[in-house]
Amino acid sequence: MQEHKNFWDKNAGRYDRFMRKDGAAYDEMYEMIRPVVRHKTVLELATGTGLIAKHIVNAAAHIEATDASAEMIAEVKRDNRSAKLHFSVQDMFRLPYADQSFDVVIVSNALHIVPQPEKALQEIKRVLKDDGVLIAPTFTHAENSFSGKVRAFFMRMAGFPLRSKWTSEEYLRFLRQNGWAVRKSVVLKASFPLTYTECVKSEV
Repeated sequence: MQEHKNFWDKNAGRYDRFMRKDGAAYDEMYEMIRPVVRHKTVLELATGTGLIAKHIVNAAAHIEATDASAEMIAEVKRDNRSAKLHFSVQDMFRLPYADQSFDVVIVSNALHIVPQPEKALQEIKRVLKDDGVLIAPTFTHAENSFSGKVRAFFMRMAGFPLRSKWTSEEYLRFLRQNGWAVRKSVVLKASFPLTYTECVKSEV
């Protein structure tokens, strides 16, 4: 994962500006996430500069927000004003938390860029309580518009580590095949189709 970790380290300072164009879609996501995390203990993986964590922290009891990029975490720590929000550098494939530590796990726009996303889901399942909720919004690049395809091309040229190009249905099928029951899914309009999902553990 070192090569894509370096990509995020190099782009940490520009990340918030890059994400502004999807502000409306993210506002919709925050509205859907807040009721799920209300008074809950939350783990966020691949937090980046903490956009989601900072927008939902007032609803949650406590949030552990993590990222593999030390530069992303350094960036977010410059502007953390909540005692309920703790940021740290962690590897989502080897988390330091005990089994069933969290009521909710959030992994946003990360499963399509990591190698072996099924292994990340196994680790999430380990640290999530049996009655917990996984929130896993992901850009489903296989459904990109022409302008989205052009944008994705230039992102790849810049080193963006796109590894899984799913349609929304393929992504939901991937989640189900890896032990999750999808209880809610909505495709939001963003730079790329954004498939918002909420899942619970299932028997496979």
